[in-house]
Amino acid sequence: MRTKQVYLDYAATTPIDPRVLKAMFPYLNEKFGNSISLYSLGQEAKKALEKSRLIAAQAIKAERKEEIIFTSSATESNNFALKGIAFANQKKGKHLIISSIEHDCVLKSALWLEKQGFKLTQIKPDKYGLIDPKEIEKAIKKNTILVSIIHGNNEIGTIQPIEKIGDICQKKGVYFHTDAVQTFGKMPINVQKMKVDLLTASSHKIYGPKGTALLYIKKGTKIDPLLHGGAHEFGLRASTVNIPAIVGFGKAIEICQKQMKTETKKLTQLRDKLIKGVLEKIPQSHLNGHPKKRLPNNANFWFSFVEGESIIASLDEYGIAASTGSACSSESLKPSHVLLSCGLRPEYAHGSLRLTIGRWTTQKDINDVLKILPKVIKNLREISPFKS
Repeated sequence: MRTKQVYLDYAATTPIDPRVLKAMFPYLNEKFGNSISLYSLGQEAKKALEKSRLIAAQAIKAERKEEIIFTSSATESNNFALKGIAFANQKKGKHLIISSIEHDCVLKSALWLEKQGFKLTQIKPDKYGLIDPKEIEKAIKKNTILVSIIHGNNEIGTIQPIEKIGDICQKKGVYFHTDAVQTFGKMPINVQKMKVDLLTASSHKIYGPKGTALLYIKKGTKIDPLLHGGAHEFGLRASTVNIPAIVGFGKAIEICQKQMKTETKKLTQLRDKLIKGVLEKIPQSHLNGHPKKRLPNNANFWFSFVEGESIIASLDEYGIAASTGSACSSESLKPSHVLLSCGLRPEYAHGSLRLTIGRWTTQKDINDVLKILPKVIKNLREISPFKS
């Protein structure tokens, strides 16, 4: 039954672009120096590090490359942003604001901080997963020190009005962080226009290697390090720098910047074809997330009378890789907190399917899914204990 692999889980991770791998290779064996060493091998590594830092800074329109701090993952960057700001600014206040549809690494960091004595407000979205900036404005208090709102949701794809939220935070004198892991490389990002003080982006979501990410920290932001040790990354992130991965990250960013316009157009067309086809071909199928304000590569559905885990297993038999939601929570049998926050009933949230496309997705891939998925849903409904 299994045919050629159709990979539709690009929001979870992406394959390394061959051009990225080629750029990385010399730094895996020949140019292996430590970037803080003073001899030539170390300085060669430092030069490569700073080149990637400049590429990243220019990609998000940062004022200076020193505002880019490389980390090991988006999870680390998000933990760094929330905990670093919280502890550095607790004398000013101990109130934090996030949305209820944040990625688990932001949500759980905030909940952990709440156990340490900080106060937390979670802003709920509308049924499309859209956050109302006015709700954030109302929630900000005198002791509020940080607002963290995801840019493009990793599960349902809804894109938030970050510029409006940033404007509110700036006027209120509150630090503003956004998790831009899903939008970075797919749409233009300008930290000046967005008025963000901190921004997270990840390498392995844009065809770079796993093991590196970044946190943009605007100059003048008061933040404590998450990791203590050596003086790497301007004293803000101790640990020997992962030069090969960062070089790959820089190359991946370069490629995304060059191809963004044409690639986003292609992704949007394939996404719209996929959404239209699923809703037309499968009775009682529903789109999760905003119909228009969504990531160009994201299609998320829920289907009556079926479970997401069964859909994934059945699709896998046909060689189609998909997801029920966030990859970081794929082993959990709990319904998505994102879908529940959008008002979806638990039994409906359990029937969700996330299909995310990418650089190597073809028209044939979409056609194959639109041929196979209706059969899968039909077969599962026939044996479903939920069907009335």
